[in-house]
Amino acid sequence: MTSWTNTKWNEFSEFYKEKKVLVTGHTGFKGSWLCRLLINAGASVTGYSLNPPTTPSLFEVTGLSGYMNSITGDIRDLEHLKNVFEETKPEIVFHLAAQPIVRDSYKDPVYTYETNVMGTVNVLECIRLTSSVKSFLNVTTDKVYENKEWEYGYRETDPLDGYDPYSNSKSCSELVTHSYAKSFFSDGRTAVSTSRAGNVIGGGDFANDRIIPDCIRAASKKQDIIVRNPHSTRPYQHVLEPLSVYMTIAMKQYEDRSFQGYYNVGPDDRDCITTGTLAGLFCEIWGEGLTWVDRFSGGPHEANFLKLDCSRIKQVFGWSPRYGVKEAVEKTVQWAKAYLGGADMLEVMDRQIEEFFDL
Repeated sequence: MTSWTNTKWNEFSEFYKEKKVLVTGHTGFKGSWLCRLLINAGASVTGYSLNPPTTPSLFEVTGLSGYMNSITGDIRDLEHLKNVFEETKPEIVFHLAAQPIVRDSYKDPVYTYETNVMGTVNVLECIRLTSSVKSFLNVTTDKVYENKEWEYGYRETDPLDGYDPYSNSKSCSELVTHSYAKSFFSDGRTAVSTSRAGNVIGGGDFANDRIIPDCIRAASKKQDIIVRNPHSTRPYQHVLEPLSVYMTIAMKQYEDRSFQGYYNVGPDDRDCITTGTLAGLFCEIWGEGLTWVDRFSGGPHEANFLKLDCSRIKQVFGWSPRYGVKEAVEKTVQWAKAYLGGADMLEVMDRQIEEFFDL
């Protein structure tokens, strides 16, 4: 039986071949994986982003700049962004550029709102002024919902009202997108969607204040993993899960505008686990006697219980997760050990893409 992912890759290769695609935030963790997927599917990819947000970075260790048009720019710079749209004339736009860390949003809320809200306004304004764009996807987060700490998964129809500056700015980004869709794109020229993804894990995430990068840093130094909030429940998924959905949404709405809308993408309920459980799973898979310790630090407010109801995307696109959380951690550990061992990381990246899509 042919898998959803294998069938989807065949569609991607046919659809994205020679399509002009613009990705904002392409030097980030998810952006780098998305660009490689698009490049492998035959797209002509332009990226617009600040320099990589971490050192090292996935974008640099895989040498992706040699395979695409990589433009350094600030999403807050409307005039520069307009010039890029005019020069590249994209047909499809994926908007991933953001300040993505909850704790950092408490430290610098103004920058967070400028980037996540006005950055979205600027991208949509450029799309409004660029007739070539037929499909736009704004990538937001599962944290856009008004969090009630309930055990049910949030649905696309639930109220948006993120608590902390990061989550709230992403809620605002959603609302900006909804307004532009109704105000300027109701004529059908450009299909517009947003996708609200759960917590992603995978090889090449070097960010601060994320549990898996923290685990890898500790493991590489043979130190205990410090877990600051082990009882928080999150919907963990491998990075290729939401990216395959993003590419599907952009493709389907390009061909048929009725597919535009708002979509959750996250794991099944059994893979919504506590941070402590995730850390324990990581230690088990890494081996070498690795352990974690509970160092609950209080700190600024973050949601304690969070998961998504993904029945809409399953019904509309026939999607189902390829990996459970255990397999997602296994793939991440494989990537990290290859990196620490000095492997060719673009080859490792491509191999994991092939495995995910059953190629």
